Amino acid sequence: MSFCLSRFAQRLAAPLLMAALAASGAALHAGESDHERARRALERGEVLPLRAVLEQVERTQQGQVLKIEFERDDGRYLYKIRLLQPDGRVAKLKVDAVDGRVLSVKRKGS
Repeated sequence: MSFCLSRFAQRLAAPLLMAALAASGAALHAGESDHERARRALERGEVLPLRAVLEQVERTQQGQVLKIEFERDDGRYLYKIRLLQPDGRVAKLKVDAVDGRVLSVKRKGS
């Protein structure tokens, strides 16, 4: 049974992103949370909304979102997304936050 990411995005993506962003990575600006950086980047038009990214991801990947992180790596904004796929494996995706392209997929598990 596969899980529809768009339904997940509609119900849980915002709270999940807020929790993931609040808990992850080093700050670009002292005291500024990942959530704040993501919000500011979105307001400046530098990144796509998470919902749009998840809709693009679901076109090529199936699974239940386990974790989402927002980072800036080598000057590039990224969403790092972990999916539990229907076969029980975990897929780690790096997604360009600017255009929603899946940059890499690594799979682990059974």
